[in-house]
Amino acid sequence: MNLKEKTASGLLWAAMNNGMMQLLNMVIGIFLGRLLTPNDYALVGMIAIFSAIASTLQESGFTSALINNPKPSDKEYNSVFWFSIMVGVVLYSLLFACAPLIAAFFNQECLVGITRVSFLSILLSAIGIVPTAYLNKYLLVKETAIMRVSTLAISGVAGVAMALNGYAYWSLVTQQLLYVGLLSVGKFFLIPWRPSFSFDIKPIREMLGFSSKVMVTNIVNQVANNILSFIFGKLFPLRMVGNFTQSYKWNNMASSLVAGTISQVAQPVFAAMNDNPDKQLAVLRKMMRLTSLMAFPAMLGLAVVANEFIIILISDKWAGCVPMLQVLCMGGAFLPLYQPLQNLLVSRGRSDLFMWANISQLVVQIALVLLTSRHGFMFMIVVYSFVNMAWLIVWQQMVRRVVPIGFYALAKDVAPFFVIAIVACAVACLVAIPLQGLFLKLIVKLLVGAASYYIMVRACGATILKESVNYLLRRKL
Repeated sequence: MNLKEKTASGLLWAAMNNGMMQLLNMVIGIFLGRLLTPNDYALVGMIAIFSAIASTLQESGFTSALINNPKPSDKEYNSVFWFSIMVGVVLYSLLFACAPLIAAFFNQECLVGITRVSFLSILLSAIGIVPTAYLNKYLLVKETAIMRVSTLAISGVAGVAMALNGYAYWSLVTQQLLYVGLLSVGKFFLIPWRPSFSFDIKPIREMLGFSSKVMVTNIVNQVANNILSFIFGKLFPLRMVGNFTQSYKWNNMASSLVAGTISQVAQPVFAAMNDNPDKQLAVLRKMMRLTSLMAFPAMLGLAVVANEFIIILISDKWAGCVPMLQVLCMGGAFLPLYQPLQNLLVSRGRSDLFMWANISQLVVQIALVLLTSRHGFMFMIVVYSFVNMAWLIVWQQMVRRVVPIGFYALAKDVAPFFVIAIVACAVACLVAIPLQGLFLKLIVKLLVGAASYYIMVRACGATILKESVNYLLRRKL
């Protein structure tokens, strides 16, 4: 296949992959949400930031460096593999020793055991770093999709089985460990490359200038994704933190459905066009329209049905997370739009812009959240979400230094889908007002909202919708 066909096929498989992943996550989340308590989720959520940062340190941005390399050698793959293993061992040892300090910080003695077991994921994930780079570089999205879905199903069944037998928070820890371990080992055996027992530091040094900036950026992203649970875990009761963790999880699942679809193909596609900036710009704008087409109805729609969705699926004991989820979804609607812009910067070797934009966003979010803490829990979440919405302008300014995309062009690509999604959600809410029963309201809101959105987008003559539908029909035929 040529690049265009590979891109279209990759997007289709990535969409199917992420759709199946989020559907499985939803089913698993329903069972675990009904079986576990907010306190269980809070205990696991508070320490997520440590393993996330450690895993990012051991990856060190080398996945992106290998993808950007036109022809990575066996020596480069081998060096990254053993570097990841060694760094993983060091980081796990440090965190194992620091477990009592982490437990003392949150005043939760049980966190000593939880952290020491949960952080084993750092060692397991090291095995899959090079295979992930290999699979992404050659757009082997279908193989990745099958592997991810199967490992999530196995780990999910194990987690639910443990929850049924009363293992509480250990159910969540076991599910995460199994998923990371099975996925890493599965990817390793999926690719033809195998490591040798030689280690050369030279390829690491050569890639470090680029990869170190990606690493710093990824650390910043991990901190941004987990910082609220960390801060709230220190300031607020466990139940409140658990409600936030649950709402953040559902928001992230919906947002990742779109962002994950784009991220699996965007960087290798942009990297293949580095000698043609005009073509890159055209592809970027098309990806922004495609992302907007999917992200806004998904995220704003989830906000509209949040009350019915949460209470029907995981019971009214989680009703406290509904307003949090609705606010998070407003900011989460814009997060997938970052993805094409970020991937373009990385593909052009501008990991410095990628890094500083992320660092700035994290600093602004933490500062504003802490400064507004006296106004209460919900106000802090509103501020966090508002920054996520506004930061799209910053990403546009960063990308403008590489390709000539102006604010007006970006708004032209994005704003129509946002407005149509708002109108469709309003129509769905109005139609559902006189209805009785949560289940009936949920179904009507979903059907009316989806139909309204499709009809209005179609009536506006959106080319990206026509192209997507035509491609899907050709695939089916």
